[in-house]
Amino acid sequence: MKEELKQVLGNGKVKDNISELQQHSEDESSHDAALPDVVCYPASTEEVQTIVRIASKHETPIVSFGIGSGLEGQAIPVCGGITIDFSNMNQLIDFSPEDMTVTVAPGMTRTELNRTLNKQGLHFPIDPGADASIGGMTATNASGTTAVKYGSMRDQLLDMEVVLMDGRVIHTGSHAKKSSSGYHLTGLFCGSEGTLGMITEITLQVHGIPEAMEGARCTFSTIDECTHAAYQVLLHDISIHRMELVDKASIKQVNGFGGYDFPEENSLFLECAGAKAEVEAQIEKLHEIMQDAGCKQWDAASTTEERNHLWKARHEMSTAFRHQHGKGYFGTDICVPMSKLPEMVHFARELLDESGLAGGILGHVGDGNFHTLIAYDRDSSQEVKAAGHLNEQLVYRAIDLKGTCTGEHGVGLGKKKYQYREHGEALSVMKEMKYLLDPKQLLNPAKIFE
Repeated sequence: MKEELKQVLGNGKVKDNISELQQHSEDESSHDAALPDVVCYPASTEEVQTIVRIASKHETPIVSFGIGSGLEGQAIPVCGGITIDFSNMNQLIDFSPEDMTVTVAPGMTRTELNRTLNKQGLHFPIDPGADASIGGMTATNASGTTAVKYGSMRDQLLDMEVVLMDGRVIHTGSHAKKSSSGYHLTGLFCGSEGTLGMITEITLQVHGIPEAMEGARCTFSTIDECTHAAYQVLLHDISIHRMELVDKASIKQVNGFGGYDFPEENSLFLECAGAKAEVEAQIEKLHEIMQDAGCKQWDAASTTEERNHLWKARHEMSTAFRHQHGKGYFGTDICVPMSKLPEMVHFARELLDESGLAGGILGHVGDGNFHTLIAYDRDSSQEVKAAGHLNEQLVYRAIDLKGTCTGEHGVGLGKKKYQYREHGEALSVMKEMKYLLDPKQLLNPAKIFE
């Protein structure tokens, strides 16, 4: 199989040395690494078709790889086989500023895309923190800090080009802003984690850069006050751009990691965006709401430098927990209806305190999604078990409250065991779709389903 790949693609696009295999054996998750047998670097849809046909002929698994920033093991080739690295497919294919649409290859990252868009006064707003590839973000239906205003990747997608396991190339939508024609295949392939096909082109809607942005940071005595204050914001007609909850343990951790000097209190990070006069009025209204909710301290972040400082710290919080010497790291990713958010955050804090594990709570509370970050001793079976138990209790409670086990990280390896509890008989329909499009079970096997 390797020789056949090299003959068709050329030696430079097919690599199997150990360092190359190791680079593609893991992502940013805590799941165990696994080596692929070979890594391919296609430069076109036609070359992806070729790889898929050879893989099908030899009944060899295929796994997609963006930049490896995933958090649930989606890119780990647990069954070996071929890893397709899309970094050579990173070009901008079509840009229509007048239609506010752009088509890119899957290997382009969001910052690369925004460098082009910004020159036309436009931007792509989905911000998961890492400079992830657009293909990876699409495959996991990523979102991030701006989800309260813009939603997730699924809300930005107009069309995708997908190579199916039988070698066919399909388009899932069009460049129109809406359609009532046929099944919503774009929504099906977004979030499918490479289990249904290889995404080779992505058409997105883009947005105008807001005229003005203003941010703020406010502190509260308890995390319960934080969540209730966030809920009050959503009850008012405020065009909130970002709203992040950060508990005092996370503030303390990032202060030590990044040299920040934020007050070590339970905090909300806020940002409004839009027309200048509107933003000024919204920030003033936010200040009033925070004061009524018991805010202890309000610090404005009006300048670009101040806002960048604020959001840089927010994005580094997960890293601050993850990169502790000798510690394992685990992060939950539940999302619940907004009215249940205060209850869930309180429950998470109780579980953390009872477990005795070090950790923090933060998240995109504007859409009900938050993360519990847990640090544990890898060599302690007791702490490993406690971290797993904490995650399980949070997932079960979230599902019981009509929420989900994953708001943005995806299922991958870590959330497979919760799929039936969340989806019930609908899970069998998903499996039937998988079998229809991938009867040999070669596309990213052992992901999403047990």
